[in-house]
Amino acid sequence: MKILFLGDIVGRSGRELVLKELPKLKAQMQLDFIVVNAENAAHGFGLTPKMFEALKRAGADVITMGNHTFDKKDIFPVLNDNPDIIRPINYPEGTIGHGATIFTLEDGRKIGIIQVLGQIFMRNNEAPFPFLEKFYQENVLGKDVQAIIVDVHAEATSEKMAMGFLSDGKASLVAGTHTHIPTADAMILPKGTGYITDIGMCGDYYSIIGMTTETALTRFTTPNPDRLIPAEKEATLCAVFVETDDETGLCKEIRPVRLGAHLENT
Repeated sequence: MKILFLGDIVGRSGRELVLKELPKLKAQMQLDFIVVNAENAAHGFGLTPKMFEALKRAGADVITMGNHTFDKKDIFPVLNDNPDIIRPINYPEGTIGHGATIFTLEDGRKIGIIQVLGQIFMRNNEAPFPFLEKFYQENVLGKDVQAIIVDVHAEATSEKMAMGFLSDGKASLVAGTHTHIPTADAMILPKGTGYITDIGMCGDYYSIIGMTTETALTRFTTPNPDRLIPAEKEATLCAVFVETDDETGLCKEIRPVRLGAHLENT
């Protein structure tokens, strides 16, 4: 199975590039399944129903969110009613939306997708590790599902790597999101799980993690920082590609995909 996972879409420039290039990538790479993290798509904070529908039309099968899941109130009904959008599973019980989903392709193959939120440098939430272990117990890779994708939305690289090794042999891909900077550690772990600490963002890299340098710098240089504004110049699309074995669900190939301005294209 050929899978593409796009990192955090940030603002208009990232959104427009994804909408333009995703249909082309789907055809060129003969993709079976596409995941997109879109928690920053609406002017850097949250997602709107209109944007959700546009991403689905462009080819996204499942959309993941993160710590900005609830920034746009009009997305709440979509979170509740549509299993193709998920938020971190380790939010408190009773939180609206779904933390995981099982997506069935037209040919019958099933893919499990789960998102967890890290604890280090993040707001209070439940520990993610038990949620992952429970998901793996209920959805056995290569038996119940043909692939499992984990979105680790977290700050700390150590915490992301810990979840990668916890998942080794139990998931097809563990991919980090949230920090918006692509890492150079795309690899297959010893038991066959694809891993990358952070996919990177789909946005303007002449910025501070997607926000204009003028507004973001004030967070470090003044006691009264400005409101953050997304950088809206030419964007780069950052993603990770994996090919899996349908019998085992394990990763056969993993490589980064970068397309656009400022960063070296792959």
